[in-house]
Order: sequence, then C-alpha cells, then structure tokens
Amino acid sequence: MKNTALTKTHEALGAKMVPFAGYNMPVSYEGVTIEHETVRNGLGVFDVSHMGEFLIEGPNALALIQKVTSNDASKLTIGKAQYSCLPNETGGIVDDLIVYRVKEETYLLVVNASNIKKDWDHISKYNKAFNADMKDLSEHYSLLAIQGPKAVAAMQSLTSVDLSGIKFYNFVVADFASIDFVIISATGYTGSGGFEIYCKNSEVKQVWDKVMEAGADFGIKPIGLAARDTLRLEMGYCLYGNDITDETSPLEAGLGWITKFTKDFVNSEALAKEKEHGPKDKLVGFELEDRGIPRQGYDIVDGQGKTIGHVTSGTMSPSLGKGIGLGYVPVIFSEAGSKINIQIRKNAISATVVKLPFYKG
Repeated sequence: MKNTALTKTHEALGAKMVPFAGYNMPVSYEGVTIEHETVRNGLGVFDVSHMGEFLIEGPNALALIQKVTSNDASKLTIGKAQYSCLPNETGGIVDDLIVYRVKEETYLLVVNASNIKKDWDHISKYNKAFNADMKDLSEHYSLLAIQGPKAVAAMQSLTSVDLSGIKFYNFVVADFASIDFVIISATGYTGSGGFEIYCKNSEVKQVWDKVMEAGADFGIKPIGLAARDTLRLEMGYCLYGNDITDETSPLEAGLGWITKFTKDFVNSEALAKEKEHGPKDKLVGFELEDRGIPRQGYDIVDGQGKTIGHVTSGTMSPSLGKGIGLGYVPVIFSEAGSKINIQIRKNAISATVVKLPFYKG
C-alpha cells in the first residue's frame, strides 16, 4: 500500500483511512454529509495526490496526444486544460484524463490513480511511431483540490496571481504558499468552483499548512474521498471503473462532446460509424420517486419487471435529499422524463430519467 506525502497529516486529523487505487487514502473526517455541505457552501481541501501525472514533450508531443486522445488537443493554447479520454481499440475507454498545455511543446496528462500503469503502457505503445519524450512524474508530485465557493477569497493571500482571473479549465504556473513554481488550475471534480494545486511531494506539507491557515477564517475543512464521490455524482461527472470502463464507448457515456472526428485517433473509424448509427445504450441520470438509495450494480427494470440495465453509480444526494444515480439503459428509455425502476432488494422503486447535472447550484 502506497502513502501520499500527507498520510501522517490525515491520520493526525483523525481521518478514516481506506485502501483506494493502491494508496492509503482518507475517505472521511467528520462524515460524508457534513463534508459534502462544507464544499457546496464554503471551502474544503482534498488530498488527491494518488492521481497520475505524465509529462509529454518534444516536437511530436502534440501528434502523439492527438493519436491517443479523443478530444482535439490542437485547440489548446499555453495555460489551457482539456478534458479528454483514451479510447481503446475495441470501442471502450482506457481512461479519462485532463490534458494541460504547459509550454509550446510540453504537455501534462493527469490520469486516474488506478490506471497509471495501464495508461502509461497504452500511450507508450503508440509512442513508438512518434518518439515523444515521456516521463512518469506520478511518484514525485502531489495534488491538492481546494474546492468551494469561498476558494478565491480564501486563497488570494497565498499568491501574487489574481485567482478570480483564472477561468474554468485554465491554469497558471506561479507562486503559491511561498513556493515559487506550482500549477494553479481552475479545474475540479465538485461543481462548486475552486482550484487544483500541483506541487512536489517535498513541498506539499508546506502548501497544506498554509492553505489550512489561510482558509481558517473561511471555515476550511479537510474533505475525504467519500464526499468527493457524492459531489461529483450530483454533477453527473463520470467515474472511471463505474460509469466508464474498457467496455463502454465514449458515445454511450455521453462523451460525444470530447470525441472529435476532425482528426484520426485510436479507433476513430469504428466510433464514427457508431455515431452515424447511434449507440444502442446511453448513460442516463435518474432520481428516485420514493425513498431508497440506488447502489452500483442494482438492476434497472422496466414497467414489466424486465432488466434493462444496471446502476453504475448511486447515492443519497446530500444537496437534494433524494436517491440519485447513473446507469446505462436502451436509448428508448434515455429521454428526460422517461420512467424506469430501480430494483432495491425486493422492491422496484420508481425513478425518472433527468437532465444532468442533478445539482444546479
């Protein structure tokens, strides 16, 4: 089991630690509902240093990224980030990721912790044709997500950069918490605004301490992975391993907006055909009409009790006070307003397909 550079800090704060993607990670401190509401209404900080970071550089860096990712990375200017995915050769998804353009020929790819080796091997296989310079920085860098509506006001004292000027999916390399060069990125996985801070493992304790100090007057609290999951689910954001996998196509998953057929990429021909004919199943969001909590793996059934799909993610939404979830259903059931049922033990609980996100802010 790997530790992040902040494991002892989390333990000292009384975090409940659990194994996650091969790392010893804080799942909660005070409880998921309190932590969830802290981020929605105020300010919280997550240690997400288990995420993977690959640096891709050189004259062919862009060509390699264009080949292995579904989105059009040629649109990225320096200081911009882009959500994308790595399609596999059989119609599914190797991983979803964020691509950052750091310099003219330097890109940072941020990938899911559980997929670091798989992603590295996949990209390396295609790099034989491009010979870009690839470095795996995952073991050397830490990542903090400072999330919530008070993030700008609370963190402004820690940097000379105007944080309010960093637009969504933009970033700067600047001073932060008395460290000269960190990435301050207006990305996040919560839907409540804020920043992600990339720094070296040797620097992260100082950054954490100064973030907690600067945020004290704003009610900052450490937040665990359980609340990260409920926050992202309320936004309808996909989680790799649940809502997207090696078997789910980006088009089924509602990721057509990051699948650009203006370029050639891995399996693009087959995906273009799928787009033309339309996918058979679609990932939808649903809300329960009655009490109950939909869980991953529960059957989705039609009015006759026939299984038509499965829940991929589900929870009791702290913001909405009702059961919400994601799952794949045949296209005929995918329109907002469609009625489906979730099989929770012996009961088929009525649910309605809704337009995402669940939480409108």
